[in-house]
Amino acid sequence: MANHLFDAIRNSIPSLDAVLIEAEGERIWTYGAMLAWSARFANVLVELGVAPGDRVAVQVEKSAEALMLYLACVRAGAIYLPLNTAYTATELEYFIGDATPRLVVVAPEAAERLAPVAADVGASLATLGDRADGTLMELAEAQAETFADVERQAGDLAAILYTSGTTGRSKGAMLTHENLLSNAVVLKEYWRFGRTDRLLHALPIFHTHGLFVATNVTLLAGASMLLLSKFDVDRVFALLPRATTMMGVPTFYTRLLQDVRLSEPAAKHIRLFISGSAPLLAETHRSFQERTGHAILERYGMTETNMITSNPFDGARVPGSVGYALPGVSVRVTDPATGAALAAGEPGMIEVKGPNVFAGYWNMPEKTKEEFRADGHFITGDIGTMEPDGRVAIVGRGKDLIISGGYNIYPKEIENEIDAIDGILESAVIGVPHRDFGEGVTAVVVRQPNAQIDEKRIMSSLEGRLARFKQPKHIVFVDDLPRNAMGKVQKNILRDQYSGLFAK
Repeated sequence: MANHLFDAIRNSIPSLDAVLIEAEGERIWTYGAMLAWSARFANVLVELGVAPGDRVAVQVEKSAEALMLYLACVRAGAIYLPLNTAYTATELEYFIGDATPRLVVVAPEAAERLAPVAADVGASLATLGDRADGTLMELAEAQAETFADVERQAGDLAAILYTSGTTGRSKGAMLTHENLLSNAVVLKEYWRFGRTDRLLHALPIFHTHGLFVATNVTLLAGASMLLLSKFDVDRVFALLPRATTMMGVPTFYTRLLQDVRLSEPAAKHIRLFISGSAPLLAETHRSFQERTGHAILERYGMTETNMITSNPFDGARVPGSVGYALPGVSVRVTDPATGAALAAGEPGMIEVKGPNVFAGYWNMPEKTKEEFRADGHFITGDIGTMEPDGRVAIVGRGKDLIISGGYNIYPKEIENEIDAIDGILESAVIGVPHRDFGEGVTAVVVRQPNAQIDEKRIMSSLEGRLARFKQPKHIVFVDDLPRNAMGKVQKNILRDQYSGLFAK
């Protein structure tokens, strides 16, 4: 039977003996092994009662086996729900409670802690470790290496990725088979990926960049990847001579620039460096090109849309620009209030339409309706400009979104946790320019009268409540927060006031 996404992957296999993944520990996965193990896992899903359309929530460490589980969900018609490995049990309660998965897969060491969370929604619990261990592996070893792929059409859901809004309530972005396939096909062509490419894969695989961009593009190109469990400068330098491409977040490139080993000879085997998930500073772009001779290709995307724009493969890769709309994707800049198109160069709301744009928010039909124009364009919440030739630049973000180290962080969630601490009157969380992370999470806090609370006490209170990447890198105490005539906190003033905080 036809399975829209996996059929395309299967048809792109160069040969069963071709290498797909070289994992740490010199473990090799061929395309044949991919077919066999994704089939084994798909058979396990069926055995555990996962039916087409059921959600499979996954919070595990990065591994080749975890990628096989993603592919197994595609083959079994399940909806894959990857969850950030930094999320605490408290945070997971919401995601799992909202998505009501049939199966929850976690790291072996987290099973006891997360079993009650799965039980609350009637989900089965299985484990998968990063050393080919866990109950899921044990079950898979006894399964057949073949699987009759479940029929899935272009509009059927393949994944749900959780994002957030200014209210702090996370929203599940529903991504279809066609959303994932169309975007990967376009990127493969646009970035000239082919069977001889070997991608240096150091990204996490719980969000769009590392999972759907890096992995799906590699599969559809019939290429291979060098799979790192995480970004490590020494390992990256060791593998650069064997790679042809690398995808990263700005933090990767700033950390490489801090190392004396970065040079033209070190990068001579790479044909393309790609950056995304956060704004790349113009200074980083220029410095990297001076040291290596390579102009980093910056692109722009969102959880809800996959990739939207890209600097060209051939042509100018302009610092501060995210390039042009990808083939088949419509991008426009409008007045945020009226939706009217704006003149070239005038900043406004970026809106996008195309086969890459998600199907809506899980169980939120009204919110979905609010985020789309009548003609089907999705309102991204990002503020940008468009030049007469179509080149796009991001100049700001609505919704006060902070992007730090490639992670999307929503201030309201952090403010709620800080404001709940005894001795705190109120807080405002902002993103401040940070050379390494792009933006550093900064909390501006007002104490209650006579309260003795300090930064150490606040940070201690946030541990176990928020993932580490959401926790403030600095806390500033003030007597009061700036407000406009309507009583709204003016975060733009705070951002300007503390813009040099991490430059010291």
